[in-house]
Amino acid sequence: MARRGKKKGRPVSGWVVLDKPVGMGSTEAVSKIKWLFKADKAGHAGTLDPLASGMLPIALGEATKTVPYVMDGAKVYRFTVGWGEERSTDDLEGEVTRTSAERPSAEAIRALLPKYTGLIMQTPPQFSAIKIGGERAYDLAREGEALEIPAREVEIGRLELIECPDETHAVFEIECGKGTYVRSLARDMGRDIGCFGHISDLRRLEVEPFTSEDFVTLEQLEAVAPPLPPKPADGETAPKPDLGADAGRFAALDALLVETVAALDCLPQVALSDDAANRVRLGNPVILRGRDAPAEADEACATLRGRLVAIGAVEGGMFKPKRVFTG
Repeated sequence: MARRGKKKGRPVSGWVVLDKPVGMGSTEAVSKIKWLFKADKAGHAGTLDPLASGMLPIALGEATKTVPYVMDGAKVYRFTVGWGEERSTDDLEGEVTRTSAERPSAEAIRALLPKYTGLIMQTPPQFSAIKIGGERAYDLAREGEALEIPAREVEIGRLELIECPDETHAVFEIECGKGTYVRSLARDMGRDIGCFGHISDLRRLEVEPFTSEDFVTLEQLEAVAPPLPPKPADGETAPKPDLGADAGRFAALDALLVETVAALDCLPQVALSDDAANRVRLGNPVILRGRDAPAEADEACATLRGRLVAIGAVEGGMFKPKRVFTG
């Protein structure tokens, strides 16, 4: 008996720059977005803890090929540290492990910030996705194992104290590179000051190249998503959806997508003619025309009327595609 192929979704491509609500996990958010768009594939660029809110860039279709470029981008967070308690997870979810009656002054906090700016060594939290011996640290930590997680180098471009709303809390804003754990920062600052600390609120504001102007909420997406077809009566078979014929029903939803090429602001971009774009889509190199065209580039992206065609290299004024995009 022939095996039935897995039903595929729409070949829609682009980025959903989701303003993830507190309480929703990153995997859950991706599944929800994939379902709303009826997309054939989806993935996210950078996990955001369930207790955190804010920017979770989700790639659909061909945009999943550009996820690594967004993963490498700088990130901006606004976060609140609660002083006087250290917790097992370094945030509100964990058990209290250490306490102190001491509370830091704003002057003491500001004096500490230069230590956490630039290239620093940081030890990830016990409850993190770091792999230890092939297993996730959070899985081992939940089993009660004491973990020795090695410190690693991370880069913090900016760390500012925004306000101290009361003696027990301080609000910060940070711009940091890939792999930085804000929870570790709260833990380490609390230890240095001598009062202990944990994250009580965390919101991601930016993931380069996306900004808050690109934000879209679940409520906005659900408001324009096509309604579900009526449930078939008893004994009736639900009609198979014709995703191609129904493409117009998704127009309002698709309008909220950010173009795939937006993820590649870090690369030189070259504009192609229709003929050159057709050649590149077939995997052929093309000579670049125009005064501003780069002569050499280890990596560049080619576009046709603002839409991504391929990622490749420029050698001797010729664009050589390495990864071609169909949508």
